[in-house]
Amino acid sequence: MDDLGWLALACDLARLCPPSATAFSVGAVIVDADGRELARGFSREGDPHDHAEEAALAKAGALAGGRGDLEGATVYSSLEPCGDRASRPRPCAELIVASGAARVVFAWREPALFTSGTGAEILTAAGVEAVELPELADRAREPNTHLL
Repeated sequence: MDDLGWLALACDLARLCPPSATAFSVGAVIVDADGRELARGFSREGDPHDHAEEAALAKAGALAGGRGDLEGATVYSSLEPCGDRASRPRPCAELIVASGAARVVFAWREPALFTSGTGAEILTAAGVEAVELPELADRAREPNTHLL
């Protein structure tokens, strides 16, 4: 699959999120440098505070291990990874940087509804390529229309 295909899958995963009035519904997929899926996740998958990227990183073993566990990988997320977070000590952008992933591809910039959308800037400053594919933004917004 190409970037659009993996990102479309992430957008589809967002539809699996339990509804919330205080958090976005997001899907994420992690793909290794050879194009193989390593893990996938969605918001609130195992805990009411889980973010999609966090859930996928945990499944890939990148939260428990050392820096660089996902060297060369791409994280696909329907929403820009959070750069600020109230429910956990580290935002998703920092977790992705620590994982060693090389790229993040997302469909929709985080609106300033719950926090400021600074994830892409954090990723870029740390040397992680951040790619926005706005052609899938409507698909990423769809499970979040109740918040907008």
